[in-house]
Amino acid sequence: MIFYVDIDETVCTTPEDRDYTKAVPKVERIKKINQLRDDGNTIIYWTARGTGSGINWRSATEKQFEDWGVKYDGLKFGKP
Repeated sequence: MIFYVDIDETVCTTPEDRDYTKAVPKVERIKKINQLRDDGNTIIYWTARGTGSGINWRSATEKQFEDWGVKYDGLKFGKP
């Protein structure tokens, strides 16, 4: 099965000013989604980060995922 997962307010808490570098991981949710992947599912994170501002948040997001231990198969930007 393929799961599309939002990032902000789903696997992390993000400040109102949308400074994504200050996002705080929701560890238990990350563990649950990682388990879905370990069980053989495909996990694709799809986010609106940068959609309004035009800022490219890919490298910052990939670094967060690495730091937080997020397992995933794809990372998409431009979510409506």
